[in-house]
Amino acid sequence: MSLYFFRISSGRYSGAADQPYEFEDRAAAWTEMTEVCANLLGGIARGLKPNAEWRMELLDENKNPVFRVSLLGETVS
Repeated sequence: MSLYFFRISSGRYSGAADQPYEFEDRAAAWTEMTEVCANLLGGIARGLKPNAEWRMELLDENKNPVFRVSLLGETVS
């Protein structure tokens, strides 16, 4: 089992978790991260401003990024 931390960048929930989460392996960590993102993205997307980014990262026990999911609102014209 390995320890991981969630970190959210942008918005009112910005910051890294103080408490680690324990997952059996990287695949289990990815599955949990995508489930958490799925639960949050509806609200995040409704509040996203043009040219803004929301990002969730899963950090290893040394707080180095392992996985990242990003939502980007872009103005293209």
